[in-house]
Amino acid sequence: MVPYGASGPTGDPEVQKNAFFAKCPQAKDKRYLLFLGRIHRKKGCDLLIDAFAKVAASDPDLYLVMAGPDQQLWSAKLKATAASAGVADRIFWPGLITGDAKWGAFFGSEAFVLPSHQENFGIAVAEALACGKPVLLADKVNIAEDIAADGAGLMELDTAEGTLRLLRRWIGMTPQEKRHMAELAHRCFHSRYDMRENAKAIIRLFGTATVLTPTEVGTEVST
Repeated sequence: MVPYGASGPTGDPEVQKNAFFAKCPQAKDKRYLLFLGRIHRKKGCDLLIDAFAKVAASDPDLYLVMAGPDQQLWSAKLKATAASAGVADRIFWPGLITGDAKWGAFFGSEAFVLPSHQENFGIAVAEALACGKPVLLADKVNIAEDIAADGAGLMELDTAEGTLRLLRRWIGMTPQEKRHMAELAHRCFHSRYDMRENAKAIIRLFGTATVLTPTEVGTEVST
């Protein structure tokens, strides 16, 4: 079995961070958690806004970036929820970001968070790991269990309570624990999800595969 993978960043992280801050100037010089994906009900965005509102007072210097396209036109309701909870000024909505700005958003963040109700893989999760960022995931992200086992992130249920636990666990970690998890995140990407390494593994598999002759193929079919 060869896992699916993703490509890591290329270029200068400082240039990329500046590209992101040009799109989202409010986030500059801020500590923030990053959600990057569709603003979609499947992604658990409402759970994340509610959970952040509940932990915001316990870490007043922490912000949340909600980056991604809003095809369902749901963000207006989510922003209203944030405003009612008194955290509208702590959540930034830069919309769709790509290229250097996308990588800069990862590099500038403390951690990536995805409380999704269903993810077959999660390219953005692997990309966050490639940038050395811990990932805070719902258990419905299919690779969450492996990442948690590697110590590269945290995993909880895809519920309101589970998402709240994710944020509380992250806030409760010491700076040293967060740095260590970041190191493990980078290691996890290269050992599991680096597309270049996975391509090499696929080539090795083809190199060791048994090649059947036409006669053998006919025998295999008939049996």
